Amino acid sequence: MISCKIIKSVWLILVMSMTLIFSSVPAGAFDVFIGTSTPGTFSNFTGRLLERVINKQSKDINCKVVPASGDIHNLTNLLQGSLDIALINSHMLHDAINKTGKFRFLDINYKNLSILTPLYDVPFTLIAGGNTGITKLDDLKGKRINIGAPLSLQRLSVETILTAKNWSKNNFSLVAEISDSQSQDTMAFCHGDIDVMIHVGVHPDPSLQQLFKLCKAKTADMNDNDIQSLVHRHAAFSKFIIPSGTYPSQTSDIRTFGTQTLLVASQNLDEETVYAILNAIYRNPKRFSNAHPSLALKKPDIKQMSYAGIKMHAGAFNYFSEH
Repeated sequence: MISCKIIKSVWLILVMSMTLIFSSVPAGAFDVFIGTSTPGTFSNFTGRLLERVINKQSKDINCKVVPASGDIHNLTNLLQGSLDIALINSHMLHDAINKTGKFRFLDINYKNLSILTPLYDVPFTLIAGGNTGITKLDDLKGKRINIGAPLSLQRLSVETILTAKNWSKNNFSLVAEISDSQSQDTMAFCHGDIDVMIHVGVHPDPSLQQLFKLCKAKTADMNDNDIQSLVHRHAAFSKFIIPSGTYPSQTSDIRTFGTQTLLVASQNLDEETVYAILNAIYRNPKRFSNAHPSLALKKPDIKQMSYAGIKMHAGAFNYFSEH
């Protein structure tokens, strides 16, 4: 027969456990839902980190990550109020605002969105086989390339490059549509099925470390007049440098371009909440840079006041004006 003392002890433990669980979220805390890409992506990794940092630093905010299939889903849910903030690619945001690309035929007005801060860079990296003779973008003509799966960010990036260079699929001996899911594109590269692939993502990337080490890959420069002209006229793109030594056999800096992942909100989100979110983020720079080198946060230039053609949120402008 179980004694009353044991029952009482178990009951006290349960009560204390429940108290700890519910006390971790202050009563009356404001729920903030963060939209990210699917689990396993760098977007979701960053969102989870934001969730932990904001919840720890701000007693008035209860952050929750909401993974989704992609930027279109997150942008639409920002407008509808299902999300408060979201990690959005600058190219996708630019297309949404200007009704271009995937948003050309969507009858949705995304102009009520605003920028809180840029979070990390997403360079386009040209990766070529060691024996292909490819050292620059123009060397791709006549080669076997992979343009990525339809509707993927990789495909969008390659199409951007082709448009900037005034190239078509006819300029190449082979055009593959291999997805980067489960490293399908890197396996095709290592097996010699393609000469070149475009990697879209942060650096350093552990999967690329292996690719360079085992498959004799090398990076190629993508900074020519056509790309410079594209970056100059298109607000969604920026120039980047991949420092020498980032990957095995990379003996010099690689000049390239790409997009940024931005923290985006509706203009309806109140200024005080935005201020508190940014204060929590920028009070913990080492937490982010220790998580990944690409998350070395830099405060935006408030004189610019625009990313991907979208203005900063008033709460963000107030925060960065004061700090």
